[in-house]
Amino acid sequence: MLRFLVRRLLQAIPTLLILSILVFAWLRSLPGGPASALLGDKATPEKLANLNHVLGLDQPIFVQYFKFLGRAITGDFGSSLVSSRPVMSEIGTFLPATIELGITAMIIAVVLGISFGYLAARFRGQIVDNVIIVLTLVGVAVPIFFLGYMMQDLLSTPLGLPSQGRQAPGIDATVVTHFAILDGMMTGEWDAVWDAIKHLILPALALATIPLAVITRITRASVLDVLNEDFIRTANSKGLTQPVVRQRHVLRNALLPVVTTIGLQTGALLGGAVLTERVFNFRGLGFLLAEGIDKRDYPRLQALLLLGALVYVLVNMLVDISYGLIDPRVRVR
Repeated sequence: MLRFLVRRLLQAIPTLLILSILVFAWLRSLPGGPASALLGDKATPEKLANLNHVLGLDQPIFVQYFKFLGRAITGDFGSSLVSSRPVMSEIGTFLPATIELGITAMIIAVVLGISFGYLAARFRGQIVDNVIIVLTLVGVAVPIFFLGYMMQDLLSTPLGLPSQGRQAPGIDATVVTHFAILDGMMTGEWDAVWDAIKHLILPALALATIPLAVITRITRASVLDVLNEDFIRTANSKGLTQPVVRQRHVLRNALLPVVTTIGLQTGALLGGAVLTERVFNFRGLGFLLAEGIDKRDYPRLQALLLLGALVYVLVNMLVDISYGLIDPRVRVR
C-alpha cells in the first residue's frame, strides 16, 4: 500500500504542474490584467506601465511563471486585489464553510443515494422503482440555483429554517477554527452549534441533489448487474439468508462503480458550491471564487483554481485506495 501511495503521489506531480501552466496562461490571456484591476478607473498608460514593472508583469512570461511556481510551492499566492489580505489567509477563513457544506451534502447524497439505488434495484419495475427513477431525473434536471430559491420559498418559513448566512446575527459565537459547528462544540456554545446546523440544512440539501441523483442511478444499475451474476445464484442455492447475500455479496461487489461516482461528485462539489453559496449567502470558497471572478482578482483565482485541482487529485487517490479496501482482487493486481 505504501508503494502504491508513493506511486500515486509521483503521478500527481506532473498533473498539478500541467494544471499550473494552464491556469497561469489562461489568467494572463484574459482582457485587462492585475494592474488594470488594481487601478480601475484611475488607470493611465503611465500608471499601468509603472505598476506592471512593480508587479514584475513586464518580465518575460516564462520568468513570471517560474516565479509564480516557486511562490505557489511555498503557499505564497500574494495578496488579494480586492481585500489586500494574503490569499492563503482568505482561503483559511472561507474554506471551513465549504468543507462543512460539502461534507454534509455528500453524507446526504451517499446515504440516501445508495439506499434509494438498492431499493430501486430490489423492486425493479415496480412503483417504488419508477418513483425513484422519476425523482432522480428531476434531481439532475433542475438547476441548483432554481432549487435553492424554491427551498427558500417553500421550506424556510414552514420548517423554521434560516435561508441566508451561516449563523444568525444575534449569535455571538467564539471563532477558533472557522468551523462553526466545531467551534461551538469546543467552546460549549450549544446554541451556536444548533444555529449553525439549521443554517446548513437547506444549502446542503440543495447541493446534494445532483450527486444524490447520480449515485442513486449508478447504484441501481450496479446492483442489477451483480444480481445477475452466477455467484449470487450460488449463494442463494447454498441457503444463505437474504441479509447476508445482500450485504456481503450484492452491495460489496456493487460498490466499485459507486465509489468512483462518489469521488467524481465530491471533486465537482466546488462548482455547485459557487451557485449554492451565492443563493444562500453562505460565505465559503464558492462565494470567494465568484467574487474573485467579478473583481478580476487574479491572485485569488490562481490559488482557488489550483486548490480545486489539488482536491481532484487527492479525491482520486482516495478512490483508488478504497478500491483495494472494498475488493481484495484490486490489491492483488
